[in-house]
Amino acid sequence: MDFRNIGVITIIPQIYRAKHTALLNRLWIGIWCMFLAFGRSSHDEEDGGCQENSLSSLQILFKLSLVVLVCYVVFRYCSNNPQHRDQNLNFNHQHQQQLRKNLLESFYEQHIKLSPHVLGHSKAHVSQIVGELIKVGKARQHDTGVIFRGDYLQIGSAYEQHKINSPDCFDILVPLKMPQSLKLEPVFTEVSKKSMPTLHGSIICRVAAPKKSEWVKTYKHFSDCFCTEVNLKHQLSATLVLKWFHWKIQRCLNVIRYQFEERCHITLTVWDDKLILKILPRSDYVCCHISMSVRLIPAFHLGDSVYATAQPWGTTSNQEHLNLDPYWGLNFSKYEQKYLAWFKDQAPSNSCHLKCLQIMKSLRDLSAKTFQPSFTWQWRTIFSSYNLKTAFFLPIASDSL
Repeated sequence: MDFRNIGVITIIPQIYRAKHTALLNRLWIGIWCMFLAFGRSSHDEEDGGCQENSLSSLQILFKLSLVVLVCYVVFRYCSNNPQHRDQNLNFNHQHQQQLRKNLLESFYEQHIKLSPHVLGHSKAHVSQIVGELIKVGKARQHDTGVIFRGDYLQIGSAYEQHKINSPDCFDILVPLKMPQSLKLEPVFTEVSKKSMPTLHGSIICRVAAPKKSEWVKTYKHFSDCFCTEVNLKHQLSATLVLKWFHWKIQRCLNVIRYQFEERCHITLTVWDDKLILKILPRSDYVCCHISMSVRLIPAFHLGDSVYATAQPWGTTSNQEHLNLDPYWGLNFSKYEQKYLAWFKDQAPSNSCHLKCLQIMKSLRDLSAKTFQPSFTWQWRTIFSSYNLKTAFFLPIASDSL
């Protein structure tokens, strides 16, 4: 789609004025030709004839010129009439808006819009398989360590109805629980934005026991498997939790693999320190035969629908002197979904706010293809879906309140 065609609509007023100028020129040329024709006819008469024919020709030319002058004055008056001018401007403005809308609609339909049928089937398959994984994980666990809470949260653009590119990637938040006697205490970090911008907004999850002496007697296994000790304080390690989570999901997958063997092929891989569940449905099982990737994200509930998520810091930073194990990210996906649902109720039925967001994300990805690999990650971090949603929807919501 070439958006330079939009510039064509800006020359409509110039064409409109040029047409009327050409019409006026043609009228004068026609009158002059008629005058020449009358002059030739008068010269073809006998030499002794009277001069009444030439006089009549001049009279006709004068009358025609007078008529043209009157018409031109009337035309200029009508064109300068404010009401008539406003109507022309409104018509041109509406025409330009309609052309822009048609171009954007065509670009959206051809390059961005996903099939609701395929996306719906994909989400149904993901829900069924992840639900079985969590069910098995909750049934086979020990109370002395981290355990599954028993549910999962569907997050990301696929469940907020603004996904682009392809309906094959999904994000699932898997809530975990601490042992009942241990308490999780989140603490905001004080890392400088300039030295470590990726850690801005992250937290450290300290683990508090009823008594410090119980760490050696009762919680030594938990401390060795899930915590790091900094300044005699135990902090929950995101790296250790990710390793345990990978091992736990792999064991659960071994249990349900036979159950889904005839329906799909399921594998578990680690890509860029992220745990990805690969699902390839059999051709005779579903009508939409596409491979799906599901990112499983371990998280701890902090309260009020806020979660601490284990972040794979290893490949996102070059700060080797800083220990990133105790740093956790914050997730507000439930609030984002509630906000988008509220915004949908407030907006008109024909609102295109989600389409606009999808077009912005598509242009972001299109621009990222031309960058160097080192800058591409920074580009996507700055213009993430979260930042685009905040910049796009927050001013609109503020105006509506």
